[in-house]
Amino acid sequence: MDVFDGKRIYFGSCGMGLGHVSRSVPIAQEVVKRGGDILFSTYLDGVHYVNNYGLPVVAAPDLSMEVDVTGSIDIKATTLLSGIESIFTFLDQVRFEIQTMQAFDPHLVFADTRLSSIYAARLLKIPIVLLLNQFLPRVPRERDTLFFRLLDGTILTTLGRSWALSSVILIPDFPEPYTISLDSLRIPRRVGARVKLVGSILQQSPGNNHRVEEIRKSFGVEDGQKLIYAGISGPRAERIPVINKLIPILSQFPDRYRVIMSMGIPNGGSKPIKMGKLTLIPWIENRFDCLEACDLVISRGGHETLMQSIGYGKPSVIIPVPKHPEQYGNARRALEMKVAKAMHQKDLTLDHLVQRVDDVLGSSVMRQVLDEINEKEHLEDGIARTIESLAEYLD
Repeated sequence: MDVFDGKRIYFGSCGMGLGHVSRSVPIAQEVVKRGGDILFSTYLDGVHYVNNYGLPVVAAPDLSMEVDVTGSIDIKATTLLSGIESIFTFLDQVRFEIQTMQAFDPHLVFADTRLSSIYAARLLKIPIVLLLNQFLPRVPRERDTLFFRLLDGTILTTLGRSWALSSVILIPDFPEPYTISLDSLRIPRRVGARVKLVGSILQQSPGNNHRVEEIRKSFGVEDGQKLIYAGISGPRAERIPVINKLIPILSQFPDRYRVIMSMGIPNGGSKPIKMGKLTLIPWIENRFDCLEACDLVISRGGHETLMQSIGYGKPSVIIPVPKHPEQYGNARRALEMKVAKAMHQKDLTLDHLVQRVDDVLGSSVMRQVLDEINEKEHLEDGIARTIESLAEYLD
């Protein structure tokens, strides 16, 4: 009998953006395949994403960051305007998680960057497997004063101790020297013994798609033309400003390019809209088909998108959300690793973006580095390794 047979696993995933739920879903699917029962708890767009896969999900109270009209994370507004409200929302999430866990009665909780799930599980004495790529994120300061330094220190200390409440911490990243989230993985020694690097979590392995030419032709790619995949996801308030800037730019791209752009709307349908060189799609059902067929990826620099792009051997142009510490950190690492170019959202123009794309596709160094990462088999089977870790707590 499989160790998962008849076991109940509760999946608590962060709902800000789709990176967390998108890597939790294949883990949950494998558990179900092996006879286990699962229940997802998430919020915002994460609920629609899980629903699309037909998995059971409950909608937790929404929690998000404040952004301004450009999509920039507004630290001041988040702290001053929503600080108290966010605390009450978080406590409401913890209450919701406790009640839902008590009803589902799980043998194990799988938390993807979700503090409320961790606190609830600890209070209910349920083992916790945490999936995390940011142990101590870098916090951008509006003002570099003693007060804000003390505040940052308090927040990061509390955050680190909260993650450490988990039974084990799984890092879905490449081994060094190719670790994407290196800046955010400053993990204390006392916690280090419970940390495991599981590698990339890919729902669909590269090289197994035999429809590449068919996919390229469906997007109007002719001989000698390059296909660009712009996968723009994240919370709506962060996503819409850059999409509005990219649409007129990508539609006017030179004839040597064809572009497909996903708007990252899980319940938006998949009807394509053609605008010049651009094919705009509210939601792409299988982004891995696009990754396999494209020559270059344009993204915000989310951790999962970068991991997938590298795993499929595709170079990137990264346009991080302004003031987003994780995405800027990922962009810096991608530049250091020589697998991407980056640009600020405020510098986004047709000429600047075409130049970045030309530079990336003309770089033999990037091609060599991407080949090296994949040839050295750093693409470990993250799903299998994660499942092994879950199984240890079900024996």
